[in-house]
Order: sequence, then C-alpha cells, then structure tokens
Amino acid sequence: MPLPKWLNDAIFYQVYPQSFCDSDGDGIGDINGIISKLDYISETGFNALWINPCFVSPFKDAGYDVQDYFKVAPRYGTNDDLVRLFEEAHRRGMHVLLDLVPGHTSDKCRWFRQSALPERNRFSDRYIWTNNAWHRPEGYNWVVGNADRDGAYMLNFFLNQPALNYGFNKITEPDWQIHYKDKRVKHTFDAMVRIIRFWLDKGADGFRVDMADSLVKNDPNKTATALLWSKVRKMLDKHYPQAVLVSEWCNAPVAINKAGFHCDFLLNHENKLTDFAFYKKDEQGQSRAYFCKTAFVSAQNMLARYLYELGETQGNGYICAVSGNHDVVRLSEYLDESERRLAFVFLLTLPGTPFVYYGDEIGMRYLPQKSKEGGFHRTGSRTPMQWDKDLKNLGFSSAPTDKLYLDVDRSDDAPCAAQQARDKNSLLNFVRTIAQLRHSRPDLQADGEFKTVECGDNGVLCYRRGKNTYVIFNPNEKEQLTDVQIGKVIFAHGSYTQNYLGTWLSPQSAIIFEK
Repeated sequence: MPLPKWLNDAIFYQVYPQSFCDSDGDGIGDINGIISKLDYISETGFNALWINPCFVSPFKDAGYDVQDYFKVAPRYGTNDDLVRLFEEAHRRGMHVLLDLVPGHTSDKCRWFRQSALPERNRFSDRYIWTNNAWHRPEGYNWVVGNADRDGAYMLNFFLNQPALNYGFNKITEPDWQIHYKDKRVKHTFDAMVRIIRFWLDKGADGFRVDMADSLVKNDPNKTATALLWSKVRKMLDKHYPQAVLVSEWCNAPVAINKAGFHCDFLLNHENKLTDFAFYKKDEQGQSRAYFCKTAFVSAQNMLARYLYELGETQGNGYICAVSGNHDVVRLSEYLDESERRLAFVFLLTLPGTPFVYYGDEIGMRYLPQKSKEGGFHRTGSRTPMQWDKDLKNLGFSSAPTDKLYLDVDRSDDAPCAAQQARDKNSLLNFVRTIAQLRHSRPDLQADGEFKTVECGDNGVLCYRRGKNTYVIFNPNEKEQLTDVQIGKVIFAHGSYTQNYLGTWLSPQSAIIFEK
C-alpha cells in the first residue's frame, strides 16, 4: 500500500500536554489550551501534532502508565474535548497523532487488578506471571508480594508498569511462558487493536507508539514483535488508509520494512543521526556533535548509519529526525543559537518526517527542577511553554506559582514566542522561514531524492534533494573551502565567495540553492 499522502509534507510538533497551555487556571496544561494555540502551531509551519499520553493515569510516569486507554484524563479535559481538537486541527489542514503505550499499563489498570486475582479469569493471562511467587528468572525485572495471586509479575519499565503479555517467541520455561501465537495472549493484541480503532473512529490520524519493539519477550531479532505490528498495518491499510503509525524503535529497516510502521524515530540510541549531529559528547564532556562549531566532526561519520538505513527503507517509509523530546536534555544545552539555526536547516531539509519538540523553535532552556511524575533528570526538559514575557507565568497559566505543574523560566531573558514573533531576526522566525520553504518545495519534502555531493573530513556537507535542490553546510568556526559550485541561492545563513580555488563558506553557514 502507498504511504498516506499527507505524510510527505508533514512537519510534526510534539506537544507535552501538561506543560503546553493551561486554559482553566489550575496550573496544568490541557486540551482546550492546545486548541487555543493551534493557529500559532500552524503559522510556525507545523501541520501535524504528536501529543504525549493524555489518558486516565495515576501519573507515576507522566501518563506513560495508562489506567484507562479509552478515557481522557480529567486534568486534560474530556473525550469530547479531544474530538474537538481533532476537528479544529483538521479544519486548519493539520493532523494529530496520539501516543500509544502498548507494552505495559499502570498497576491501577482494571485489567491488571483482575489479572492479579488468585481466581482464574479472562484477564489472568493479560500480564506476564510466573507460576509461583518465589520464581523470578534472571533477565527481567519482577515484582512479588503486591497481589494475592501466587506468582511474580514482570515489569516493562518502572515499578508500577506491569508488562502486558503478548507471549514469548522462544519458550524456555513452558510451565508459565506462553507462545506468542497462543490464543491466550491473542486477547492482549486484540485489545490494543480495539484501542487503535476506537480513537481513529473519533478522528485521530494515527499514533506514535512508545517502546514499539517491547511486545513479545525472548524475541532477540524482534521477528515476532514485527509480525504483530505488520498485522496492525494490514488492518490500517484496509480500514484506515490515511492513518499513520510512528514507532519508537530506532531501527528503521526492522520497524518499517518488517513491522510495517510508516515512520521510525532516530533518538535515544547511540550512534544515531541526531546523537552525532546534536548531542554527542566525549568522555571529557566536550561536544563531538557535528553542528558544534568547535568540534570539527567528519560529516561522513555522522551520516554513515543514517545513509544505510535510508537506503534500506527508501519507498517503504520515512525516518524521523527530531530536535529533541521529553526524554532528553533540551537542544539548547548542547548547541548555541547559531549552531541550532544550522541544526534546524538540517532537520527540515532531510528526507523523512521531521519532529520538533515544543519550545525548541524559540530556544527554550533545560531547567533542572525537582523530579515530577517520574521525570528525574528529564524534568528540566518538560517545563511550561513560554508564550509571552508580559503575561503571568509567561502566558502558560494564570495559576499561582505554587500550583504550576512545573515552574517557568524566571530569567530576565527567557525566550518567549510573542516577543520572537515580532522580531524578524529571531530563532522562531528563522524556523518559520525554513519550514515554509520545505512546504513550498517538493524536493525538500519527505520522499524527495537524497544524494550526498560532498561529505568531507573538514566538516563540509552538501547534499542534493530531488532533482536540483542543494543544501550545503559549514558548521565550523573557521572558513572552509569546497569544490561545490553554488548556483541560484534560495536561502542563505552566512555567506560564501567563489574564486579559482573553489567556494569559500563562511563560518557557521548553511545555504540552500538550485542548479
């Protein structure tokens, strides 16, 4: 099946709902707050949203511990509010992905409470239990003594996140492990499909899937897990052909070619593109990121793994480069503003579907704070969106400071959207320019051809998109020479001169041109 057409021109904006915009003054962001900012999102060039989990939860892991997949958490609003968000987004030509957590639930979930009962019932096999409380095999994390059932149950992540049972690929202990093709665990898969269909029927455009490769256990090559997801893809192709699945797998050839995802993330894994380009540091803490002006990193090393995965998946799906997300320290901690401008040119001119984390477009800072809802060090990347320095709490909420989900940046120079919108030289307007350029040029969109022209050890990188659109970078603090001849300039950050030696690129430059 062909990919959904809208995905080719999509630029995603990640919204962390509790920190985005508070419409009712309780100190926590909500769905109506997101609706109120759709025009801002659209005007910035983002025509698709990914919303972090917004379902009923005890919020021990900021919503990734789902208690009820079919109901919006009251702190965010109602199911009707979420449907209205879909409708308002669609009215603006935007699409909305929800966050699906298929590998585990909260231990407060009704499914788990039933599974934990000593009496056999239809949920007994919904989670992974050993055959007695004292049996806790190595290789997994187990909890015992938290239920009357005689067994230990497996965790998928935090202590309060029991693993859902999709079965085992390789059976090593048949007295309690169930094969993934067994009908007893088919009910788990069927339940997840029901959840997907429920929200698609209400207007969602798809899902970003958390820990997508975590379903089947004892599945080292992920073949069984991929098979399950391929069944979901077949269902979508038949009944929801414009719906999209984006995986947190970080192995595009498997996620896209075998599991059937439309897109796969590049983040949170060593030696991936965004790690090399934005975040990488050496053992002494010095930046080895490509876009750091003093790092002098080989472009070839940065791109090696990416080019392989791009070649393997071309035509089947898209690789997603991201500016950051709720699990990593903000981009501004690693790159200064000049470096981030180049990073945005890179992000928005690569093949595939780019994702921008809320606030990165204005340069929000990482703000270390006391851990909130299982955030730990990640909490500093989850602080409220900064809308307007002239408003209380920078426009995030009218609540008293002590009622805010997290505190805002109280610095005098805290970056804010309203002020940057009025400054033609701001980072926000820079991002808007590149985003609109991508929308206006099919060569720069998701499926445009990609070919490296120069990938040198001096850091210079040039690639061609489509038939005649070129992007060239000099990320270094020194002028660099290249053999590439620059044609008609479409966009320039920095400058260049051409003479008999070749083209001299000014420090920290990025130029988009055509021939």
